[in-house]
Amino acid sequence: MLVPMVDLKAQYHRIRAEVDAAVARVVESGQFIHGEDCGLFEKEFAAYCGVTHACGVANGTDALTIAVRALGIGPGDEVITVANTFIATGEAILLNGARPVFVDVEPETFTMDPAQIEGAITSRTRLILPVHLYGHPADMKAVNDVAGRHGLPVLEDAAQAHGAEEEGRRAGALGHAATFSFYPGKNLGAYGDAGMVVSNDGAFIARVREIANHGGVRKYENRVLGTNSRLDTLQAAVLRVKLRHLDLWNRERRERAAAYAEALADLPPLALPRERPGARSAWHLYTIQTPDRDGVKAELERKGIATAVHYPKPIHMQPALAGLGGRAGDLPVSERLCRSVLCLPLYPEMPLDAVARVAAEVRSLCRTAVARS
Repeated sequence: MLVPMVDLKAQYHRIRAEVDAAVARVVESGQFIHGEDCGLFEKEFAAYCGVTHACGVANGTDALTIAVRALGIGPGDEVITVANTFIATGEAILLNGARPVFVDVEPETFTMDPAQIEGAITSRTRLILPVHLYGHPADMKAVNDVAGRHGLPVLEDAAQAHGAEEEGRRAGALGHAATFSFYPGKNLGAYGDAGMVVSNDGAFIARVREIANHGGVRKYENRVLGTNSRLDTLQAAVLRVKLRHLDLWNRERRERAAAYAEALADLPPLALPRERPGARSAWHLYTIQTPDRDGVKAELERKGIATAVHYPKPIHMQPALAGLGGRAGDLPVSERLCRSVLCLPLYPEMPLDAVARVAAEVRSLCRTAVARS
């Protein structure tokens, strides 16, 4: 039996009637751009996050890039962020002419180490951009404490954290603003690309909407140079259906993560993901750490078990960012994680016996590795 990383077909079969009806409604309306479902989804997702305003955009990268610009970040400015993330986090900063300043991450949660922020702040710092990686929220209380002392806004990169919580508040409501991706494989995924910017700051969201709509709020009236980044109606309709199921799906992810944790406990040389006290992961990914990552990955895939590496190279070492002068050794925790992390299959419809099979294979590989050492 093959075990995939994710099974979007199985998810579709659970909600097929609802999705088909929503798509048919949009097609019948003929309103494929800025249709009714777009505005309704913005309101519903904002309410889900616990904020008052939201603007849908074409994808998660656009959400980040436009949000950074709407916060007034530009050439000469610096943004403190992390390198243990997808390239889009750095792109959003660089495409606005600003400079990313990378700090390291906590080894257990994979998220920004708040203790390193203060030392990275300069007179040019304009923003702190933590990433809620793998579904686990960054330590936002500590991040916000530092930001507050220096009068800096905090933008959450919540692309992987739909429904994650800190002290009972959901991702999206933990900073000044937040951005989300609805890439199909996300906890809340579209049937194509889609993204969202959320905030309690109505004026900020108005700027986001203006930039995303060719720099204007009305057709042929362009106040600033903007771009074309629209959440289309079909995607909004699908996402409205899926949003109603998100909490259930996240509970099912949590059950499978707990099953992995129980089955893989006390197994050297394996390190398991953990939640910070007061935090609640959305468990977008279940990410173990093992020194023989590539060997374990190859053996699992040989046995029909899909795995993934998120991410094999920290972005400060990517060729596209070579001009920033990043070097091996600058961020030791991030670099070690990129050599050792391995994501195991995890999705709401994953049978629990498949979780047990994956865990058993991992245990066997680890025991063999210990015996050989």
